[in-house]
Amino acid sequence: MPSSTLALKIIPVLRSFSFIVLLLAPLLALAQQRPVKPNPGDQLAKPATVAPAPALSLEEAIRLGLENNYGIRIAQRDERIATNNVTRGNAGQLPTVNGNFTRNYTINNVRQESSARPDPSIATGARSNQLNTNVALTWTVFDGLGMFIAYDRLRTLELQQQQITRNTVEQTVANITDAYFAVVRESGRIRAFEEALKIGQARIDLTQARVNVGVAAKVELLTAQVDFNADRAALIQQQEALATAKVNLNNLLARKPETDLAPADSIVVNRDLRKDAVVTGIVQRNPQLQVARLGVDVANYDRRLVTASRFPQVGLTSGYGLNRNVNGAAFFGSALVTNTGRTQGFNYGVVATVPIFDGFNRRRLEQNARINIEQSQLQLEQTQLDLNSQAEQAYLQYQNRLQTLDLEEANIQLARQNVAITLERYRLGLLTPLALREAQRNQIDAENRLLDARFNAKQAETTLRQLSGELVQQAPQAK
Repeated sequence: MPSSTLALKIIPVLRSFSFIVLLLAPLLALAQQRPVKPNPGDQLAKPATVAPAPALSLEEAIRLGLENNYGIRIAQRDERIATNNVTRGNAGQLPTVNGNFTRNYTINNVRQESSARPDPSIATGARSNQLNTNVALTWTVFDGLGMFIAYDRLRTLELQQQQITRNTVEQTVANITDAYFAVVRESGRIRAFEEALKIGQARIDLTQARVNVGVAAKVELLTAQVDFNADRAALIQQQEALATAKVNLNNLLARKPETDLAPADSIVVNRDLRKDAVVTGIVQRNPQLQVARLGVDVANYDRRLVTASRFPQVGLTSGYGLNRNVNGAAFFGSALVTNTGRTQGFNYGVVATVPIFDGFNRRRLEQNARINIEQSQLQLEQTQLDLNSQAEQAYLQYQNRLQTLDLEEANIQLARQNVAITLERYRLGLLTPLALREAQRNQIDAENRLLDARFNAKQAETTLRQLSGELVQQAPQAK
């Protein structure tokens, strides 16, 4: 074949190849660009879309709660009242001394008639006055030992109120801990949505480039923008959830609801809790169980007080008194005179009261006291059973949530890797937008499940520590 003829056939082929190269050149250049890879970093790091706020650690939050929480402050004042009631005088062991003072004035019109005198004796506006003052002492020296029983009962009530305060403190600390880590969790969710927006923006950029070279329809770009806006809306809702969590924490700390904060601590779960240690802690330190035990002691003291009332009561009385009467309407014969009388002196004596019959009321009270003892014992057993059941359930949750946490920590790595690969394949045109969106949703779900797993595991740990009495070793002093 002549060379001229061959050249005429090759030229159209070269022109077609050049056109194809020119058409694919932007796409090939896009494929050579540096890939956009997800970089979530620390899941519990500070979100970029949240305004800076003063840092607050969990220790500081608990300190503020112990100082300011209204429930704790009310319980502390109840404890102070119980402490003030523990006195010998309140138990009836000390004498009582009372002073009395009376001063009376009278103005009388007097008319006296006598058969020995023909004319009546009349006094108009006669003034009289009376003065009476005394100091009286009473002291019960024997009442069937009831006064000593009453004192021991007051001390037991004080111990019971101390345990009630401790229980209030531990419950408040548990609530503060949960509320604090709820803020940490909601912050982490914002981080997840921020990462989703980065991926969504990368998807929009890649889709726009593919539309520009004519290998993708504009509908794909519109779909990417719609999905991006949906993620932005979810981020706005999550910011509201974070603000609500902060308000709840501030409420427990007795601070203004609008007080902003940034959690300084992340969720770290203690994996070393043992079931036998929790059960031992319940028996030895749990305040609810201690309150129930002391309730049985109070019921026994009540029964002993009823028994003591059956014995005679012996008391001493003593006093010093002054009585003066000035009578301005006294007649001596027919003459009106003023009569003055004065009495003063010391008195003392012994008073004994012997109960003989009171309509069987003491027997009724004693029967009720015995029933109250039985009731208190039943409440103690019920409390013990409830706490053991709570411990069994809480420890089971603790173990399961630790396993779930391990699974989600491994799963989040797979989800992040899957998004990175999917985004790269989408950049090369090997996957559809639907597959990228599905991988993106899977990562968001995995991020949220990991946050929930951390929070739930920490919550189970807090519950176990509260049940075992280890959450607060010593209740704060009343203020």
